Amino acid sequence: MPTIEDTYIENRHRIQPNHTNNYETAHGGNVMKWMDQTGALSAMRFAGETCVTASINRMNFERPIPQGDTAVVQAYVFDHGETSIKVRLRAFREDPCSGERELTTESIFVFVAIGEDGSPTTVPELAIDSDRDEELQTAARDWVAAN
Repeated sequence: MPTIEDTYIENRHRIQPNHTNNYETAHGGNVMKWMDQTGALSAMRFAGETCVTASINRMNFERPIPQGDTAVVQAYVFDHGETSIKVRLRAFREDPCSGERELTTESIFVFVAIGEDGSPTTVPELAIDSDRDEELQTAARDWVAAN
């Protein structure tokens, strides 16, 4: 059984001019795409199968990510159904020189595991084996309840 920590993934994307809008900040569509890609990787690590996006919970863009900064996307599985997987996603702006971070975007994505025949397939149980697993699951559930 995979644990929450087993599914934790953090990816980085340097914000280049082709990623920005007219205000020289990351285009929201790019941030959403990076979150979707990182979330799918987390879901696949959990399920051991290809996973596709089924739904996106409310997506909160709290602050921009300026050109030249780094978008850091964190993802982890915190819950599941028979074939569905709930992934908490958070994006941060990070100064590449100092490492200073600010939360910019949050959401919950739901993925569905897909078997070789292209149909939804069952996923394993999620194990909570550590204090960190419990902390991550509680944080995700609290965010869902508040939003």
